[in-house]
Amino acid sequence: MGRIEGLIKAYEAFVSQPWSRGLSGAERTWFAVYEPAQERRLLLRVPEFANATAKAGHGWKHVDLSNAFAEWMAGHKYREAYFEDPEALDLALADFTAHAVACVKGALAAPDVDENTVVALTGAGALFGLAKTSDILEQVTSLTRGRLLVFFPGRYESSRYRLLDARDGWNYLAVPILARNGD
Repeated sequence: MGRIEGLIKAYEAFVSQPWSRGLSGAERTWFAVYEPAQERRLLLRVPEFANATAKAGHGWKHVDLSNAFAEWMAGHKYREAYFEDPEALDLALADFTAHAVACVKGALAAPDVDENTVVALTGAGALFGLAKTSDILEQVTSLTRGRLLVFFPGRYESSRYRLLDARDGWNYLAVPILARNGD
């Protein structure tokens, strides 16, 4: 069984378990952790995670942040100035983080999302160098009614998450979902 297949199997088992209702938003957050080199394979298989969620009797909502920076930049009034002087963009990255937060909040607050819904977040790797995933999650997890599933290209070791195996890890209350090695 391949790594992504193992992650799908682990997720199927995980999403089928009864959900505790009295958890904090951070504890309602799941990280599906996979090797960054597997990103393209994982993205092709996201519908299988949606199918597993539906099979377990839960709703599904997908939000993809892969293009969030391009969309934000396209609408920014100073975009031409940033293209001419990219270093000046550093001053505006807090605004981009707010944009990414708004995207996730919009999905979490959507009318078709309730306490029985998984909101799946892809594109965390595309944020690298622009916004910290941890900053975004700190601002949105309190709004999670069901579960927030973050597809996380990186590593989970000793209760610490490392995005793209590059940035120092952070200790987060999210529940890791790791690939099974075989059945």
